[in-house]
Amino acid sequence: MLRGFRLAILIAAAAFAAFSQTKVGVINSQQAVFGTAEFKKWRADEETKLKPRQDQLMRLQKEIQDIQTQLQSGKLSPQGEAELNSQAQRKQREGQRLQQDYQEDLDREQNEALQKIGTRMRELVGKLADSKGLDVVVDAGNTVFFKPALDLTTDAIGAYDKAYPVK
Repeated sequence: MLRGFRLAILIAAAAFAAFSQTKVGVINSQQAVFGTAEFKKWRADEETKLKPRQDQLMRLQKEIQDIQTQLQSGKLSPQGEAELNSQAQRKQREGQRLQQDYQEDLDREQNEALQKIGTRMRELVGKLADSKGLDVVVDAGNTVFFKPALDLTTDAIGAYDKAYPVK
């Protein structure tokens, strides 16, 4: 029994010694991806590309508000009120479809951009870790505490922007 206890202590001590020699780096992966020039350019291009659809949605919302104002005025015949209610419902359904299509397109394109940039970033972080002699790089979101000197986020963004300059 005593022999097993000693063996367990020796194993724990060896594991601690091995861990204490491990060099660790930390990266805020979300900040690293969002901080790249490529992602910032993608976001600006996406806003420009989707602006006409946003404008269309805003016009539709204004039309619905105008119809509701007319309905609240109380100056309509029952037939006129029924027509405006029907028109408002059609415009609301159209607006919901436009909003859903807009959101689906935005989500799909953002996921594609994040996947592309994220894959490249992981490769660069691996190279950065090798160049700094690090054994492990962990995400800052999964750490309770780390010294700022271990943070590789700014270095990773710089390496990414250098490796993949924005055109």
